[in-house]
Amino acid sequence: MATGLSTRANPRALPPRIERFLAEEAPATPCLVIDLDVVEERYRALAAALPGASVHYAVKANPSPGVLARLAALGSRFDVASPAEIGLCLAAGVDPSRISYGNTIKKRRDIASAHAAGVRLFVVDSGEELGKLAAAAPGATVLVRVLVSGEGADWPLSRKFGCDPDMAVDLLVEAATLGLEPAGVSFHVGSQQREPGRWDPAIRLAASVLRQAAAAGVPVSTLNIGGGFPATYEGGAPEIAAYGQAIAAALAHHLADLPVQVLCEPGRYIAGDAGVLRAEVVLVSRKAYRDEHRWVYLDVGRFGGLAETEGEAIRYRLQTSVDGGPVGPVILAGPTCDSVDVLYERTRYHLPLTLAEGDTVDILAAGAYTAAYASAGFNGFGPLTVHELG
Repeated sequence: MATGLSTRANPRALPPRIERFLAEEAPATPCLVIDLDVVEERYRALAAALPGASVHYAVKANPSPGVLARLAALGSRFDVASPAEIGLCLAAGVDPSRISYGNTIKKRRDIASAHAAGVRLFVVDSGEELGKLAAAAPGATVLVRVLVSGEGADWPLSRKFGCDPDMAVDLLVEAATLGLEPAGVSFHVGSQQREPGRWDPAIRLAASVLRQAAAAGVPVSTLNIGGGFPATYEGGAPEIAAYGQAIAAALAHHLADLPVQVLCEPGRYIAGDAGVLRAEVVLVSRKAYRDEHRWVYLDVGRFGGLAETEGEAIRYRLQTSVDGGPVGPVILAGPTCDSVDVLYERTRYHLPLTLAEGDTVDILAAGAYTAAYASAGFNGFGPLTVHELG
């Protein structure tokens, strides 16, 4: 059965500065507007919830220059996935010692380039990648990523990343023999993780790997608990304090006898609620005279930045320029001539019956994984314009 979501159920929740900017400037759509003050608020809230943890912002979530510069000024560290992201961090004034290369799939020349630039912390999850690291970045510090469950996450990370615990222990031991510095392990419980308790079994597993490595003569003391902290989408999620409490309890329970340096890699939590994606209605139509629902086509879709609507996994909150009257069910789609460019069909949103061509739809909490995902020109539609308010 389809779930009904109505804009009437959502309070007007635009960050005030974004609301003023949209009203006063009326920028061309589609566009993403980022309030850097919200980025800062989220960074400070997470740091307070995880005292003592080293925060490595996941650049892939939103690599906008203003976001990186604001976080750098706050003392954040950064997690990158490519040489281009390293370049963005360096351009923002980030010292390379504050950058971790968390992607476990790297070209040998990209490893060498990162190492030459001063990056020293890398993540692997296979013997093959470890060999590349030893050859291209001698003496580098390494974390081994362990495969854990993504149950409870809206955007699970499946089996693409991480290895079994036994392999992780062997890789830490091998790293030492290759002249690398094995530091510890990392994991990720899935993006937009709605269940704070999901960190407990992952930390328990990581603790076992750390102890086995120590028993094999490789003492390690770093634990990267990944990201997964949620933005504010439909369905809600616990406050960040609840995640901090659950993680602290898990660390105390599983690692009380083995003090560790904790790292985290927030992306969505930092950038998500800082952004609003404004779209324009291109067309409202029906497929048959007796159709209950209307098709609402926006000037942005899955190729323009809303890739995370794949499988209707991420359900954004919506607000329109004509809210306040009667509503009815809609199917939301993008503007391209690709049939997969449908945002929500099973999850039935309810939008105003008066919604028409030229009206605007604001997609809330869209600061993460939108502009970074946008196509550079599919069907001739340009990349998503970003406005930073700082």
